[in-house]
Amino acid sequence: MPIKHTLSVDLGDRSYPIYIGSDLLAEADLLTRHIHGQSALVVTNSTVEPLYLAAIQQSLDGAGIRHDRVILEDGEQYKTLDAVTRIIDVLLENRHDRRTTVIALGGGVVGDIGGFAASVYQRGVNFIQIPTTLLSQVDSSVGGKTGVNHPLGKNMIGAFYQPRCVIADINTFSTLPPRELAAGLAEVIKYGLIYDAGFFSWLEANIDGLLKLDAELMAEAVLVSCETKARVVEQDERESGIRAILNLGHTFGHAIETVMGYGNWLHGEAVAAGMMMAIDLSIREGLVDESLRARSIDLLSRAGLPVSPPDSISVEQYLDVMAIDKKTLDGNIRLVLLRALGEAFVTADYSPDKLEQTLTA
Repeated sequence: MPIKHTLSVDLGDRSYPIYIGSDLLAEADLLTRHIHGQSALVVTNSTVEPLYLAAIQQSLDGAGIRHDRVILEDGEQYKTLDAVTRIIDVLLENRHDRRTTVIALGGGVVGDIGGFAASVYQRGVNFIQIPTTLLSQVDSSVGGKTGVNHPLGKNMIGAFYQPRCVIADINTFSTLPPRELAAGLAEVIKYGLIYDAGFFSWLEANIDGLLKLDAELMAEAVLVSCETKARVVEQDERESGIRAILNLGHTFGHAIETVMGYGNWLHGEAVAAGMMMAIDLSIREGLVDESLRARSIDLLSRAGLPVSPPDSISVEQYLDVMAIDKKTLDGNIRLVLLRALGEAFVTADYSPDKLEQTLTA
């Protein structure tokens, strides 16, 4: 029997629903009810196109919506301004007006690029997120962050721009390689660490079932993750305060991705290692004890994720890249640390010597 949950991200006139469940791509009305013009552009990549594009095109055809498509290369290394230009070229060449809708069909890279293109085309057209990876369903498709990378830093060019809806079909997980599934679990585990100790314990009890793609467990994991992110985003849409806790491990992780070359470490892999670095610094600062490190290592390892960063990055390289992080203010690198399991905070009030010890270790 199909699974279906609906929750809302409440942001006033920018509010939107998130649909979570199985067989959702077959429900044409879920998509077409959120398209208010007569045209659409589907942005996807070369991996997702043969799997799911036909279902989206069938829904659009059935509603009489004219549509074009852009097929991007697959990979973080292609998350660039050139990709945005390709999308805008197709929009202009096919005379899409301000009532068109950009539909992002794919993982986090596709969603970020497609959303950013929608935010700048004719100063903003509607867009819809149809995330097809676990990582994009639980993280990047929710909250309105869009953008592309720069050679000097990840996600340094972008905009806050909310979708009209998010359609998260858990059936798409069946086509994910194990490494991509594990990368998504890193972001799921993050929600337990920063916000919900009970969810962390639930993950410890159910990680094996999640890895086997148990439908009920996967739907529950996506639902709780999206609920957590929605509640945080509702309090702080533009990341001026509490929303920054969603970046646990990301300052370290983005440095890993940048130095190692985009795509060599998957985002979730770098976040997993980065979360362990944040926990290490939290321990050195006397905020949490060793039991949290042990539990986190165990859960991340069982999920198939790295628990330490690459050996080849120097302290100086970390500090150079981290200084460009979006949370850095007035030259001070702010980090997300933990006071306890389920309780994160953002601070620049830590010992530089202890940070260097963490980076060295």
